[in-house]
Amino acid sequence: MARAYAPGNISCVFKVIRHADPARMHSLGMGFTVKEGVEAIVCKSHETAVLFNGERINFPTVRAVVKRLTQKSGIAGVKVELTSPLPLGCGFGLSGAASLATAYALNELLSSHKDDEALAMIAHVSEVENRTGLGDVCSQYHGGCLVKLKEGSPLTADRLPIAEQPIYYRYFGPIQTSEVLANREQTLRINRAADVALNVLKTLTDAKPSADLFNACCVASKHFSVESGLLSDARVIDTITHIEAEGGVASMIMLGNGVFSTHPFQDAVETKLVHNPARLIS
Repeated sequence: MARAYAPGNISCVFKVIRHADPARMHSLGMGFTVKEGVEAIVCKSHETAVLFNGERINFPTVRAVVKRLTQKSGIAGVKVELTSPLPLGCGFGLSGAASLATAYALNELLSSHKDDEALAMIAHVSEVENRTGLGDVCSQYHGGCLVKLKEGSPLTADRLPIAEQPIYYRYFGPIQTSEVLANREQTLRINRAADVALNVLKTLTDAKPSADLFNACCVASKHFSVESGLLSDARVIDTITHIEAEGGVASMIMLGNGVFSTHPFQDAVETKLVHNPARLIS
């Protein structure tokens, strides 16, 4: 048996970088990891099975990781037990976290001796091929508040000098990432809005640490959510409006009908922006 952990990730801005090679298709943008995430426990089995919080689940992205790492091992299958307090499909990057944690744990179980970067690329490619995400694995591999600006390099990111701090969120329901990625017209609008946001974020990579730096990121994210057309759920819009009326800053969780803010608000759950990356659990 082997265990590993990967943090959840809240994406704030993203630009879709399409490529025929899944290893070079990814996203640019900005996001941050949170203290909650996914723990994966793996063990050899007579067949491959994936469980999420104790329930069997169809998880093609995780199965793709298992297939890549076991195809030359000669074992019949792997049991993957995933646990997380965060909800699937609501913008916390759980498919990326589950895939990355599974990759780390399986590498240990099978003594495959692959380095962390190779494992992160396996998880990233599995996400791309199954249309469950484009950039979460990069953030979960590094940990912290990150800006991704280098096209063609899925695991390259710049860490913003933002301290660990409380974050408040509320989610109302899921958005299917695969549906958004398959919509070419919507992707074009998203990328146009992302270009504007990325120009702002570039100026923040050399900024000195300050309490206002994360607020500036939130403002850029909110503008992106509006201009991309992704901010359309009335509950999300109303919640952001109320937070701003109280002097706070907030934005939409990408991709999910949810809100995050540094400002406490009604029915919000408290989490924390953390710098811890994915890791093995001894």
